[in-house]
Amino acid sequence: MNAMENSVQFVQWLRSVAPYIHAFRGQTFVIAFPGELVKAGALPVLAQDLSLLHALGIKVVIVHGSRPQVEEQLALRNMAPRFHNGLRVTDTAAMECAKEAAGELRLDIEAAFSQGLPNTPMAHSEIRVISGNFVTARPLGVIDGVDLELTGVTRKIAHEVIRPIVNAGGLVLLSPLGFSPTGEVFNLSMEDVATAAAIALRADKLIFLTETPLMSNAAGDEIRELTAAQAEALLKASELPPDVAFYLDHCVQASRRGVPRAHMVPYEIDGSPLLEIFTHDGVGTMVSYENLESLRQATIEDVGGILKLIEPHEADGTLVKRPRELIEREIDHFSVIEHDGVIFGCAALYPFPAENMAEMACLIVSPDAQTQGDGERLLKHMENRARAAGLRKLFVLTTRTAHWFLKRGFMPATVDTLPKDRQSMYNWQRKSLVFVKNL
Repeated sequence: MNAMENSVQFVQWLRSVAPYIHAFRGQTFVIAFPGELVKAGALPVLAQDLSLLHALGIKVVIVHGSRPQVEEQLALRNMAPRFHNGLRVTDTAAMECAKEAAGELRLDIEAAFSQGLPNTPMAHSEIRVISGNFVTARPLGVIDGVDLELTGVTRKIAHEVIRPIVNAGGLVLLSPLGFSPTGEVFNLSMEDVATAAAIALRADKLIFLTETPLMSNAAGDEIRELTAAQAEALLKASELPPDVAFYLDHCVQASRRGVPRAHMVPYEIDGSPLLEIFTHDGVGTMVSYENLESLRQATIEDVGGILKLIEPHEADGTLVKRPRELIEREIDHFSVIEHDGVIFGCAALYPFPAENMAEMACLIVSPDAQTQGDGERLLKHMENRARAAGLRKLFVLTTRTAHWFLKRGFMPATVDTLPKDRQSMYNWQRKSLVFVKNL
């Protein structure tokens, strides 16, 4: 490959990630990784990747684990680890090992973020890592007759202190240790601290960099995206290895309590956090909250709700008038968003298989529910319907919302690019603009 081809590829790549950079600037990401990542020697590269996120205006909170490091400290003292149902029993001696491990890891992480050699990704970074007593904890207590002693669970994250730090450009580091009002120290799980932090900070993303491979189902198929409800069903089926299930359970907890996206990303892939964040398909598994009952394919019972929703837009000329009989005949093409039995969004998909294209029409969200991202949810749903049908392009005709579609990846096109059957139905009096998106 010659220099010119390399240059073209670089420019195309940079342009492709630009929308993500704009979208994520100013957002808060909680990124958690296990002690295994440090043991594998991947910390310096991770620091470079997270420094890049920081440089792009993303507010970063890091949570580290320490399981293998605690095991090493126990071995040095000729002590055997004790567990109950996968939870470490932390006696006084084990707590000393946990503190020793956390202290060493904190220094290693601070050192990694202090890199700044010329001709490296960390050049000129000057990131300040801030840590402290930000985690309040309580003891887990006695479970099944076993006293877990100094093993605890997160009670509170000092979000009111952390927010000004990340807003001012600092990077916050949380260790898997928490403190009680009585001055005790408790040993926590990295997953618990990260989940509590993401919820308290109202983070936009919770990202677990895992020692586990990409999640798959019982048939061996890769799992790239799940709703919280689907993830819960998968956990109940008990098909997953315990360590994978532990991560997924915390993703569900975060999702159910307001974190829009929770990710499980194998750290063994070079640059995995960047690939997950800045590419369309990512390299891990994403869990998002979505009430499956609220976004679904329409049924004949929905015709009245759809008519009520679209009538004002037909009256002002935004939509072409559709009589009730037409909607009844074409109801299988529609999808709706419903809350408490009220339809407040709809869209229709009309496939043209011969040209591998589909038209999305009648995309409407009630004014009372706008600015909540439901238009984008509907768009993504219709894109997935088109992909599932094996179609490669989605097109829309619009007279009022051109900018909305342009901002979501659609490109201007001409009537000649439409399928022949659709060209013959084009209304030259309305002179709708045509936009096409590759799926």
